[in-house]
Amino acid sequence: MSDARDPLPDWPTPDWPTPNWHYETTAVQSAIPRGLGETVGIPVHQAAAFQFTTLEEAQSEFAQGTGLSYARLQNPTVRALEERLTALEGGAATVALASGQAATLTAILSVCRAGDHVVSTASLFGGSAGLLNNVLPLMGISATLTANTPQAIAAAMRPNTRLVWAETIGNPAGDVPDLAALAEVAHGQGALLGVDNTWGGVGLLCRPLEHGADLVTHSLTKWAGGHGSVMGGSVTVGTRHDLTRNPLYTEGGESSLLSVRGEAALGWRARWFGAHQLGMTLAPHSAFLIAQGLETLALRLRHESATALALAGWLDARPEVGRVSYPGLPGSPHHALAQRYLRGGCGAVLTFEVPDPAAFLARLRVIRIAPNLGDTRTLIVHPWTTTHGRLPEAARTAAGVTPQTLRLSVGLEALEDLQADLAGALD
Repeated sequence: MSDARDPLPDWPTPDWPTPNWHYETTAVQSAIPRGLGETVGIPVHQAAAFQFTTLEEAQSEFAQGTGLSYARLQNPTVRALEERLTALEGGAATVALASGQAATLTAILSVCRAGDHVVSTASLFGGSAGLLNNVLPLMGISATLTANTPQAIAAAMRPNTRLVWAETIGNPAGDVPDLAALAEVAHGQGALLGVDNTWGGVGLLCRPLEHGADLVTHSLTKWAGGHGSVMGGSVTVGTRHDLTRNPLYTEGGESSLLSVRGEAALGWRARWFGAHQLGMTLAPHSAFLIAQGLETLALRLRHESATALALAGWLDARPEVGRVSYPGLPGSPHHALAQRYLRGGCGAVLTFEVPDPAAFLARLRVIRIAPNLGDTRTLIVHPWTTTHGRLPEAARTAAGVTPQTLRLSVGLEALEDLQADLAGALD
């Protein structure tokens, strides 16, 4: 169990006024101090440790944890990225980590311990399903994956359920959860709601915290980085969450984590687990690249979403194409929820079915076959044999994957070129 007195930093409140800024302004201006000699952008602090001039300074820092000591816990470049992510998601605090998978594990372990239970939607990234099914049981944490409806989630809840987990847009099914209803189900039984908001574009398309979520995660590898050149992940905690019904935070009376850390307890534990204990630290140069990627995210993702909608409609009208899943299509069963929770677009990813995926992929000349999302280049993959290939067949089907399914992550190429490439492969 964590010691709530460990000297991990509670970052000071930034001195720049972000609350009334639009998304684009926050993405390029936040976390950059003003003043003579300050850099115009976020600099890279490529260092493993930071100096002290006296024994007393070192002793004070290791006792209080308010400054800089060791880069596994504190780095100015990573800290700047965390502050920018917090502002874009509208949260209270963020811990940046080495990958999206690291972020998901950290978020779960921030709320759960041995003997606890997680309920998750089955429409889920294959790596997340692997954590829930294969890794958490090794830690004594059980998980139930069920349909992406409030009713199914409610039916799966147990007295020891501490976390409900969902994705803003299911990967790769394209379904959209009713976030407010899931929050009501979770909070009604003293659990928290965690949302993988990777497809929500770091708050551009969706801010789950505004709809009742308690913490959100990202694979920053995707649209945040945006150029297929860097790995990263993050956990952002909201400004309001009730921990009083979770024994992990209340046991110990006056020395309990909640008593010692108060409203900062959830963010503190995320950093304690992800960085301090497990060492899944984000490298400063990676943080720099991701911070730069955030500055153009709005331009990229809005363009990609518009192209994805056009391609989804075009594919849906092709007789040789099977089911097309994209929440922006008016005929999608998830369209109403997408209109409620997504703003400015329904994302850059769609799935569609073709009779012979291997032959189709072999004919592509512009679109590249690669297992990534959120790249400037349009990428396509066959989930049945790749991203979800290690899951049991029933789990793949529950995630919306069939042997004919292809997942398309739309990039910045011209719509006409992408459409011509798809047409050539279909013909």
